[in-house]
Amino acid sequence: MSTNSSTVGQLLWQGPVCIGWKQDLEGAVYHLANCFLLLGFMGGSGVYGCFYLFGFLGTGYLCCVLWGWFDACGLDIVLWSLLLTTACLLQLAHLVFRLHEDTLPEEFDLLYRTLYLPLQVPLQAYKEIVHCCEEQVLTLATEQTYAVEGETPINRLSLLLSGRVRVSQDGQFLHYIFPYQFMDSPEWESLQPSEEGVFQVTLTAETACSYISWPRKSLHLLLAKERYISRLFSALLGYDISEKLYGLNDKLFAKFGLRFDIRLPSLYHVLGPAAPDPGPESTEEDEGVPEAAGAPPRATPTNVRPAPPCSPTPAAADPPAPPSRMSRPDSGILASRTPPQSGSQVTSMGQAPLAPVHTPEL
Repeated sequence: MSTNSSTVGQLLWQGPVCIGWKQDLEGAVYHLANCFLLLGFMGGSGVYGCFYLFGFLGTGYLCCVLWGWFDACGLDIVLWSLLLTTACLLQLAHLVFRLHEDTLPEEFDLLYRTLYLPLQVPLQAYKEIVHCCEEQVLTLATEQTYAVEGETPINRLSLLLSGRVRVSQDGQFLHYIFPYQFMDSPEWESLQPSEEGVFQVTLTAETACSYISWPRKSLHLLLAKERYISRLFSALLGYDISEKLYGLNDKLFAKFGLRFDIRLPSLYHVLGPAAPDPGPESTEEDEGVPEAAGAPPRATPTNVRPAPPCSPTPAAADPPAPPSRMSRPDSGILASRTPPQSGSQVTSMGQAPLAPVHTPEL
C-alpha cells in the first residue's frame, strides 16, 4: 500500500517537467473556444437557462474540434471535443422537444393565463384538466341553444371562452353568462355522481360563442383520482354560483330598489312580470273593508308608523316616520301574492316577498 502511494506521489510531484515553452501562442480558434466555454458556464437554471448553457458549451466544444484538427493535430483532442459537442446538441434537442410538448393551443393557453395562473395552478395539473376535455373547443352560433328547459340532460360541465349566453326560465330572462364563467355550474352541483337530471333553465347564445366541455363521467373520475383538482373545481364552481346569485340580487335591486337576501329560496317569482296595477278605486275599496268581519289582519307598510290602538288620535297629530328603506311601487302586489300564514308572520308591504322584516342589507 505504501509503495502505491509513493508511486502516485512521484507521478504528481516529480513528473516530467516541461523542457521548453512554446514561443508562439495558439491560434484564434483556441481562444474563441475558451471564450464560449466561459460564457456557457455562466448560464442560469430553468429551461431557458439550459438553452443558454448548452448552446454556448456546444459552440465552444465545436471550436475545440476545429482547433484540434487544424492547429494541435491531435486525434484525442478532436475525439473528446466531438463527443462533448454531440452531448450538448442532444441536450438542446431534448429541450426543444420539451418546449414543444408543453405548448398549449391558443385558447387553452389564454384560459390558463386568465383563470388558472392567478391561482398558481401547476401546469401539469392544468394539462390533466385539458386532457379530460380532449382539448376540443366547441362553438355555438347566434341564437343556438345550449340547453332546453326540461329536456336537455345534465351530462357535462362547460366553461364559456368567448361570447355571451342568455339564461331564461319559462320565457323570463334571468341573467347572462360571460366569458370564463361556467355555463351549468348550478346544475352540476345539484346532482350527485350517481344521479341524473335535466336542465331547469334554457341557455341560448346571444352571440357567436366558443366553449369547452368536460363529460360528466370523465370529470368525476378525474376529481375522484386527483384531490388537488377536486378542491380546485370546488372553489371555482362555488365562486361561479355565488357570482350568479349576486347578479340576480343586483337585478332585483335595479328593479325594485331593495336588497334581497340571496340565502332565501324561491326568489324567481319576484322576477316574473308584475300584475297590472288595480288602480286607486280598487285600493280604496280594499281599505274600506272592515277588519271585524273575520278577515286575516292586513299587512302594514314599513314606511308608515301605525297609531296605537288604545289612543285613537288624528293622523295629522302623529306624522309618519321617515322610511328606513326605499319602498317599491308594486310591493303591495307582490305581497298580496303570498297569503299570510298567521298574524305574527304577515309579510310587510314594504319588504320583499319571503324576506324577514329585520333582514340586514347585503
